[in-house]
Amino acid sequence: RQNRLREGENGEPNDIQKIVDTYQFRREEPRYSKRVSLERIEQEDFNLNITRYVSTAQEEEPIDLQKVNDELKEIARRSKETLDRHNEFLKELGLPPIAD
Repeated sequence: RQNRLREGENGEPNDIQKIVDTYQFRREEPRYSKRVSLERIEQEDFNLNITRYVSTAQEEEPIDLQKVNDELKEIARRSKETLDRHNEFLKELGLPPIAD
């Protein structure tokens, strides 16, 4: 995948300036930057892989299974209702109904 640093044109964020400001002012920001001691870097065998120090994982939104189940039941009910109505029209036209 190809990533690129945006330069703040046409309303885009200025990624380059954000990197400079973060470094210059030693800012910490979740999922973006973290100040790490030399001792910690040494403990990690001097591995500077960003993901060792800054977690980029996002929490997933919890899913309300009861709500999803209720929505699926409602869809199934409406589908059955619509199929029954459609089959009534087919019957009036002398055509075979669609099986459930």
